[in-house]
Amino acid sequence: MKVQASSLRQGNVIEVDGRLYAVLRAENIHPGKGTPVTQLDMRRISDGVKVSERYRTTEQVERAFIEAADFQYLYKDGDGHTFMNGETFDQVVVPADVIGELDVYLQENMTVKLSLHEGVPVAIELPQRVTLEIVDTEPTMKGQTASSSYKPAMLSNGVRTAVPPHISTGTRIVVLTADGSYVERAKD
Repeated sequence: MKVQASSLRQGNVIEVDGRLYAVLRAENIHPGKGTPVTQLDMRRISDGVKVSERYRTTEQVERAFIEAADFQYLYKDGDGHTFMNGETFDQVVVPADVIGELDVYLQENMTVKLSLHEGVPVAIELPQRVTLEIVDTEPTMKGQTASSSYKPAMLSNGVRTAVPPHISTGTRIVVLTADGSYVERAKD
């Protein structure tokens, strides 16, 4: 199925010269002068080689037929990450290179969208937001609540992020899985 390059997102799978590529990152770039382009960072599914390509945003690319289903994250072991289909209870082991750097955001029982090509996992799509706890940050200073500056913080999954000054150690916050950036204080 042909789609415009600008509509591609992380987790999509495209076919280029007869080979399948999983999109790791897609960014639409609109320069002041010139043609807008879509920058794709991809991983070739057959051998795991990472490549970067640029397409004009209106250029047509072949999107591969992929079966996508919701799976629940169970655990990680030496073979990779194990997920279970909630409807059929089938378990699938996803190699670490398919998940890539997103594995730090995986949480037990988290529902993710797995893309399968002929039964083989080729891409994963995590929820856009996850709730994590701050394990280390600078102490809160009185009167800093209205400040627009951010301070560094370490999350429970080992990722560093920047948080508003009023956030303290032990606080649960919501972060974006795309880049680990702070969204809001958790409401639970």
